[in-house]
Amino acid sequence: MKPKGARPLYLAVVAFSGGVDSSVVAALAYRALGDRALAATAVSPSVAAGELDGARRVAAHIGIAHEVVYTNELARPGYRANGRDRCYFCKTELYDVLAARYPGVALLSGANADDQGDWRPGLKAAAEHGVVHPLHDVTKEQVRALARELGLPSAEKPATPCLASRIPYGTAVDPETLAQIDRAEQAVRALGFPVLRVRHHGILGRVEVDAPDLERAFAHAGEVVAALKGAGYAHAVIDEKPFRSGRLNVEPARPAASR
Repeated sequence: MKPKGARPLYLAVVAFSGGVDSSVVAALAYRALGDRALAATAVSPSVAAGELDGARRVAAHIGIAHEVVYTNELARPGYRANGRDRCYFCKTELYDVLAARYPGVALLSGANADDQGDWRPGLKAAAEHGVVHPLHDVTKEQVRALARELGLPSAEKPATPCLASRIPYGTAVDPETLAQIDRAEQAVRALGFPVLRVRHHGILGRVEVDAPDLERAFAHAGEVVAALKGAGYAHAVIDEKPFRSGRLNVEPARPAASR
């Protein structure tokens, strides 16, 4: 008999952000394993405000056990240096923490087929830890279709990667910068722009918004710029190009002229 208060004997732990990919993996793991499956959400200064609450809501909807773990990727020099391999150090921290907390338990991630075509050094960290990717051969479009079929509240949730992804490679990452980016994105999002990124260029904040919202953003440029400056940027612009995930991976970051 399991001692009262002992940790359940989990068979699988899902690295669970509450995004659509990890939500599908968590839902499938729960269907297969019931209370032997766990969703674990990492919290750190690199995680945008509100993401933990969202993850909790999705986990409760699925019914899967949910725990919070705390990571400290900022303690890793490779992460702070913000080279092109930054995500390797971030994911190494995550999987080190999960492996230590849940020894001998299978670790699952939401990496999908589309991730294979982008620059994803975090996949190397996953391989070193034996992480399993159940959606490895499933496209993002198919993942969202699965999420809709499963009735998951995160089915249409935009991707929300680590806040450090807004900082050009080579610019050091620190807690103050991450907090400033988070404040700026929350402020612009509150104006009705749900899909966006604030790219950090020192005293300049450059916001990218989704293509359908670009014209409206320029029509309300004064409010958008004020939101960025209210977050601490001395200068602020709206990018003339729409938001594109992974843009800093494929082209140099550059400020854009405002209108």
